[in-house]
Order: sequence, then C-alpha cells, then structure tokens
Amino acid sequence: MLAVSPLDAPMDPSDALDRVAHLIERGLGSSRKAAAFRTAADALRAAGDDEVRRLHAAGRLTALDGVGASTAAVAAEALDGGVPERLADLEATTVVPDGDGAELRAALRGDCHSHSTWSDGGAPIVDMARAAMALGHEYLVLTDHSPRLTVARGLNRERLEAQLEEIAALNEELAPFRILTGVEVDIFPDGTLDGDDDMLDRLDVVVASVHSKLSMGRTEMTQRMVKAVLDPRVDILGHCTGRKLKGLPDPGPEHIPASAYVRQQSHFDPEVVFAACEATDTAVEINCRPERRDPPDELLALAVDVGCWISIDTDAHAPAQLEWQPYGCDKAVRHGLGPDRVVNTWAADDLLAWTEA
Repeated sequence: MLAVSPLDAPMDPSDALDRVAHLIERGLGSSRKAAAFRTAADALRAAGDDEVRRLHAAGRLTALDGVGASTAAVAAEALDGGVPERLADLEATTVVPDGDGAELRAALRGDCHSHSTWSDGGAPIVDMARAAMALGHEYLVLTDHSPRLTVARGLNRERLEAQLEEIAALNEELAPFRILTGVEVDIFPDGTLDGDDDMLDRLDVVVASVHSKLSMGRTEMTQRMVKAVLDPRVDILGHCTGRKLKGLPDPGPEHIPASAYVRQQSHFDPEVVFAACEATDTAVEINCRPERRDPPDELLALAVDVGCWISIDTDAHAPAQLEWQPYGCDKAVRHGLGPDRVVNTWAADDLLAWTEA
C-alpha cells in the first residue's frame, strides 16, 4: 500500500497523471485512456519542471506532444497546488472496499494468475511485481498466455524461454520477493494443453483455462476439462465457466439478470469436473475480475463441498488490478472457506512443493 495518501497535495503533475492511469485500470476502464495518461506523464517528465511551469503559466500544456485537453486539465490542477478533480473522483469510485473477507485477504501471500506486456497485459513484469510487493505479497505468479491464443499475443517457446531469463534476473534484483514462473495454458477442444510438455515441466505454476468454443455441448465440455485436469502438469483450473459480465464488483450473493451477461457461461458437469480436481489436487480458481466473478455461487458451493483446493486470483492485466483480491475473498468467506483451503495462503516454497507433487 502507498505510505502517503495519493490525495495529499501539492502533488507532482506527472505522478497525478500516473495515478489517474492506475485508477482507470483498477476501475476496469479503457486501457487506451490509461495509456494516454501515462504518455502525458512521460511527456511532462521529458520536458522538465521549468518548461512545464512555463507552459502552464501560458495555458499551453497541450503544446507538449502527447498531452491533450483532459490530461492537461489534471496536470494543471496539480500544478495549482490542488488535488485534481478527476483523480479524487476515481479514488472514490474505484476503491476496493474491505468486506467480510478482509481476514482471509490478509492471509494471502501471493497471487497465482497475472499477465504482463509479454502477452496481453498492460505493464512490464517489474511493474506488476512492485505493485504486488506494495500490497504486501511475498510472491507473484506470472501466467502469460500460451502460443495458440494469438489474440492475446501468447508466448511461443522462444519467447517463453526469454521471459524465464528476465524473471531470473528480476528475482535477483527484487529478493526476497519472488516472481514465480507460470503460464495460463489454453485447453484445446480435445482436452490437450497448448504447450510443449518439457516447457510446462519447467514452470512453477500452470493455470489451465478454456478460451475457445465455450458453447460446445455439456458432455464434450466435461470431457475436455476433465482430460486437462488429469494432466499432471496442471495445477489450477482457471475461470471455469468462461462467463463475462458487465464488470460491476461482486455485491454479495448472486442475483445476476440475463441482461448483465456479455458472454454466457459454458456448460459442463461440475460434479465430474470438480471430482477430478479433488482427486488430482488441482485447485479451482476463484477469479476476482469484476467481469468474471467465476465460479458462480452455486458452482463454488459444489467445489467446496467436494473438497477442492481453492486459489484466489486476480487475473490482473495491470498493476492496479492486483488490488481486486478482496472480491474473491469476500466470495470465499460467504462459502465458509478459510485459509486452510486456499493455496495462495501458503509460503512460496510450500506452494512449489504442492505443484511439484
């Protein structure tokens, strides 16, 4: 967490712009808007304090390449010594409140599902890691997409090997914090995994998810998911239904109208799939993304009854989204889950001992 309130004034205009970008992503806003605010922040830093003050005095901040009307307005309010109105509004409207799961959230030591600019994330690995450190985590599992998911710039073998080298270097720099290696591997329609076996064996954590043909029949989808879960390389079953909602934070027990669905959930036999998870020590993920909230309540209740391990993960594609874990923790507590059933309450070495087994 930040040691100083982000609303303390006066504030550096570039920092204010960066914070607006951060909060846009926390609120699941436009990644293009967030990028525009970061571009403007970089432009102000490149220009230097004296030039920025001169342009502000002349009302010409937009003369800087990469600074538009909305970003100039935020910078100007910061330069005038106040808290930019847009920043204050975003701080209030995107805040992730502490709920009934606060105690469980405090017990979490890491996040097992996150993305970086190596695939479809919006920040480099080091920024994701530093954000996790600021939240008090001891580790972050980086799980960029596997190669066949080209729309998400999935990593082929060569790129994954290069990423592993970057992670090794960052772990020396950031120790004792640890970036654990991983992948979100796509589950093909026949239940096989989108990755070379020897590469999957090298990774610390493998999250397996269905991303395509979500409307296939219930029997076929059940067979597909069970085959993946039975693969000994799979550690966590990611966002099991694949549903997409309109992105509002989880308000509590679900009463989701049909109009809230952007994409309907897939259909499978959850008793069979979760029994396979329990038998193979594969964790079922509670995906904390506001537009997923997966599994739905009735399926999570079944996974708990079956005795599955649970992993509470953000599926973050930006640093601010690592702050979403309370949504999953609240959901977990509603279903009677405590730290003893959640794998990312474990220390990194214990987590790795589990995945290796």
